[in-house]
Amino acid sequence: MSSFLYRLGRAAAQARVLVLAVWLVALAAAGGGALLFSQGTDDTFEIPGSESQDALDYLSRVFPEVSGTSAQLVLVTPDGTPVDTPATRAAVADAVKATGQVEQVATVIDPFGENVDGAVSGDGRAALIAVPLKVQLADVSPETKADLTAVAHELSARTGAEVYTGGDAFSDRVPKLSPTEGVGLVIAFLVLLVMFRSFVAAGMPLLTAVLGVGISSALIYAATAVVPVSSTAPMLAVMLGLAVGIDYALFLLSRHRDQLAEGLDVTESVARATATAGSAVIFAGLTVVIALLGLAVAGIPFLTTMGVAAAVGVAIAVCVAVTLIPALLSFAGHRLRPRAPRRRKRAPRAGLATRWVRLVTKVPVLTVVIIVAGLAVSALPATSLRLALPDNGTEEHGSPARDTYDVVSEHFGPGYNGPLIVTVDVLASTDPVGVTNKIADEIRAVPGVASVPLATPNPKGDTAIIQVIPTTAPDSADTDELVHRLRDQEPHFQDTYGVATAVTGITAVGIDVSAQLGGALLPFGILVVGLSLILLAMVFRSIWVPIKATVGYLLSVGAAFGATAFVFGQGHFADLLAVTHTGSVISFLPIILMGVLFGLAMDYEVFLVSRIREDYVHHGDPRHAIESGFVSASRVVVAAAVIMFAVFAAFVPEGSATIKPIAFSLAVGVFVDAFLIRMTLVPAILALLGHRAWGLPPALDRALPVFDAEGDALVHELRLADWPGTDEVISARNLALDDDRGRPVFRDVEIHQRPGEILVLHGVLGKSALLFTLAGRVTKVRGDLKVLGRVLPQHTHALRGEVALIACREAPDPAEEITAALDDGVELLLVDDADLLVRGDAREALRRAVTTTSVVLTCQDPDRLADVLPADRTTLLTPTRHFAEV
Repeated sequence: MSSFLYRLGRAAAQARVLVLAVWLVALAAAGGGALLFSQGTDDTFEIPGSESQDALDYLSRVFPEVSGTSAQLVLVTPDGTPVDTPATRAAVADAVKATGQVEQVATVIDPFGENVDGAVSGDGRAALIAVPLKVQLADVSPETKADLTAVAHELSARTGAEVYTGGDAFSDRVPKLSPTEGVGLVIAFLVLLVMFRSFVAAGMPLLTAVLGVGISSALIYAATAVVPVSSTAPMLAVMLGLAVGIDYALFLLSRHRDQLAEGLDVTESVARATATAGSAVIFAGLTVVIALLGLAVAGIPFLTTMGVAAAVGVAIAVCVAVTLIPALLSFAGHRLRPRAPRRRKRAPRAGLATRWVRLVTKVPVLTVVIIVAGLAVSALPATSLRLALPDNGTEEHGSPARDTYDVVSEHFGPGYNGPLIVTVDVLASTDPVGVTNKIADEIRAVPGVASVPLATPNPKGDTAIIQVIPTTAPDSADTDELVHRLRDQEPHFQDTYGVATAVTGITAVGIDVSAQLGGALLPFGILVVGLSLILLAMVFRSIWVPIKATVGYLLSVGAAFGATAFVFGQGHFADLLAVTHTGSVISFLPIILMGVLFGLAMDYEVFLVSRIREDYVHHGDPRHAIESGFVSASRVVVAAAVIMFAVFAAFVPEGSATIKPIAFSLAVGVFVDAFLIRMTLVPAILALLGHRAWGLPPALDRALPVFDAEGDALVHELRLADWPGTDEVISARNLALDDDRGRPVFRDVEIHQRPGEILVLHGVLGKSALLFTLAGRVTKVRGDLKVLGRVLPQHTHALRGEVALIACREAPDPAEEITAALDDGVELLLVDDADLLVRGDAREALRRAVTTTSVVLTCQDPDRLADVLPADRTTLLTPTRHFAEV
């Protein structure tokens, strides 16, 4: 990966004009596609397979008048004035007639009708005109809203009463960007300016992040022509795209400036920064994308679409980071080179980062106990976190939908804002009206039911609906319990009346969605935790580092849940944060938070711990490694975390009721994870573990692939670019290998085999292991090794097509294998236990091989090979018994 990114970074720097042009064309194309194909977002939350959704789909076919969204006209008279007067009745009748003529209106329910119950409030001051529509919320036209509003104004003028126009048809849950979100970008710019002390360096991450967000948002809106996309999806993509886009650019830019300060050429520095920091960006982006795609675990289409949309935004941010950023770095040239610091006469004092890491690792047990206990306590409010879909109670104060919602709650009760519908299949019944009325009477006696205002079969007489008004609000736990009680009655209705019933309605759908999302949290959490353990074990070759990182991630998630429940559930600081609705949060917040925070946490973990591991590998001192790695990485991690926090926090004050709790929980999660977990808990735990922090069980070490997240392999390869300086088939220096128990197989091997020379490894111990190492079959080696000009173990796969390895003990016909290798034109032939070749054809094949290609042989006694080693070729005898130990 790092080698590919090195070439990509160099190519982008050299073709900087073309790269910039391609991205600008991509932005224009995506924007044009959005303008041409966008169908608008769709906030119809569906959950296929649930009882409520199946019943709602059935109603859309047999009883379309009650299957669409609905509007409400609520007439409220002044104090002391009754609503039920002849003049008001006449005005309402005319309003009902006018409403019935509005396009998209399915029917109108006159609150003073003979068969209508509960449409006049108990205090006698309010009347509710229910207006079911033929279409879903996303399809309600502006003309329909305008016509209903005009009817309300006319009714108000005739009666002198206040007439509110609301209901789901008037809801406006589409989140919108506001100037407040720009505050996050301003803070990000200031942080970058302080960090880099350069306007060019500070502006570059912002520009690239905005460009990436523009492309991803445009693609999401263009995709609405093919699939329904909720309004939350593009806003989530904007929020994540800005945050990760700035962070990823920051990582590359910081590494590039450090390399420029060391004297590297601009183009070479761009290539190396793309290879090293770019590898970490690829890893971090991949974890976020996988976690977002993992939202499909819930099995809810709108949530899957949201995860895919957000993943597209993150993927584009990664692509921008590894292509456009290198091009812009090349444009900036030497202007990004940091100024040389002034020499201080006094001895430098320890910086803040040094003092902090020494403080938290001085008594690491105390640090661990304080952090873990504190975060555990802060997570306690999460036990009361309520999940629900947004309704008009989450709208902004002053909006028509919210005002109507509040008026209905005040005069009729909160349950009127979230009625339930019980469907009754009366096709086989001989008395559909009587059966419907009997079931309605039984439902009226169910605890939690305020009233049953409507119970009627459809015109065909095959399906009946019973409207049930709960005593509690739609997002109340008591309403959940009422739905379960009504569903528990379904077997009773079947046995008693011989009819099938089902509970549905927008409120029931929301309850089912929340229940399914809650049930998906555990499998999603297992997926994320398992993924983090595997990925981090691949990167750090350690078992304790992944466990520590995963525990820290879970603590961050718990603290974020606790803070969200404290504010949005219990209402603390709600006024300060402009929270207009408390008691519940949107159903998919927990799973979104877990997915996004997982990727961001792994981002900080890799950037910080990889520096610590690098120092440990070089020096072997865990204490020194913690301090050195922390100091070198802390500045970038702090800047990245502050930027992330600012971007997320900026969506809280003016954000919609849907986005606000998500942004708040992400802001808290990032703050806790970066500053309390990665910058405090991680150094303390590593100090406790010492040498035990680094190492994998041998079997697991062999099974896990290697992911070079910080480009160490490339750095090693670049260091050996001009070594050994001559044309050699094999070059080895300080080569070493240990067995599974950590004991040395060979040590300090030095080999320089030129073309035409024959290398013979002889002895009893270690020779086969060394041969397999030279063939690229053993990757856990230390030291420097080049075979046919390729650095190992980085390029083992490329080498294997040019090298043939024959194990004489296992080969059924060594002569045939040697001949086939020569016919294939291999550049290097390696034969293990060559002195076991006793058949004439085999020795003849070997004799031909040593005269035509480069050969490495192993044997116990080199004298046995005297007849196959030509006198005119140089033979390098390497006695492995001198350096092999077991």
